[in-house]
Amino acid sequence: MIVMNFLTDAKKKEKSSEYLYAIAGCLIYSIGFNMMIVPMGLYSGGFMGISQLADWAVKNLLGIVIPETFNFVGVLYFLINVPLFYLAYKVMSKEYAFKSLIAVVVLTITLMIVPIPRVPLVEDYLTASIIGGIVAGVGGGFILRGRMAGGGQDIIGVCCTKKFPDFSVGKVSIAINVFVYAVCFFIYDIEMVIYSLIFATVYSLIVDKVHIQNINTSVMIFTKKTGISQAIMEQTGRGVTNWDGEGAYTHQTSYILLVMISKYEVAQIKRIVHSIDPHAFMIFTEGCSVDGNFEKRL
Repeated sequence: MIVMNFLTDAKKKEKSSEYLYAIAGCLIYSIGFNMMIVPMGLYSGGFMGISQLADWAVKNLLGIVIPETFNFVGVLYFLINVPLFYLAYKVMSKEYAFKSLIAVVVLTITLMIVPIPRVPLVEDYLTASIIGGIVAGVGGGFILRGRMAGGGQDIIGVCCTKKFPDFSVGKVSIAINVFVYAVCFFIYDIEMVIYSLIFATVYSLIVDKVHIQNINTSVMIFTKKTGISQAIMEQTGRGVTNWDGEGAYTHQTSYILLVMISKYEVAQIKRIVHSIDPHAFMIFTEGCSVDGNFEKRL
C-alpha cells in the first residue's frame, strides 16, 4: 500500500512537472519569436510559418488592419490546428489530443500577450536569426520535454509514424518547410529567405539539444527482489528481458533485467525500481542504436 501511494504521488509530481515544462516552453518560445523574429520580418518553418503567410495575406491582400504590437499569427495558428486535434484523437489517444490542445492554447495565448517591439531589439538579421533560434528552440524543446506537441507538423508526423512505421516527423517538417520558404521566395528577396532558413536551422538544433525523448537509453538492473519486471511493464508499457544470475563474491542468486527506454523515462524507471528494491544496482547507457520493435514516444 505504501509503495502504491509512493508511485501515485510520484506520478502526480511527474504530470505537474510536464505541464510546467510545457507552459514555460510556450512562454520562452513566444519571447524569442515575437521579440526577435517577427520585428525583423523573418519566417518560421512548419505550421507557424503557414500561419505567418496567412497573416501576411490577411493584412496585405484582404487589407484588414491589425495593430503592429498584436501577434495575430497566434490566433491563426490555433485555427489551423483545430482539425488536427480530431486527427490526434482518432489516431493516437484522447490524452494525446487533450495535451496537444492544451499546448496549442497556451502557445496561442503567449504569442498574443508577449509584445512585439515597434523597433527591432537587434538590427542585424544574422544576429536576430541566431538569438531568436536559440531562445525559441529552448522553448520548443521544453514543450516536448513536457511530453506535449506544439501542434501542426508534430501531430501529423506522430500520427503518420504510428500508421506507417517507416515514416518520420522529420519528413513532414521538410515537406512543409519547402512549401513555406518557396512562397517566401516569391514574396520577399532571397536574403530574407536565407535568414529565415538560418533561424529554422538553429531552432531545430537547439530543440534537439533540449529535447531528450529521442535519446535511446538501455537500462540493466541487478536486484534480488521479484516484481520489478511486472511493475515496469505495467507502468511504462516497455518490454523487459530477465536473466537469472549469481553474485561472484556472495554466490547469492540475483535477477538481471534489461529494458530499452527513452531518456525522459529514466526518472520513472528509477522510482519504480527503488520503490521495490532500494538497494538495486542500475546501469544506464545513453545513445543506443535500436533496430526492431521499439516504440518511439513523444
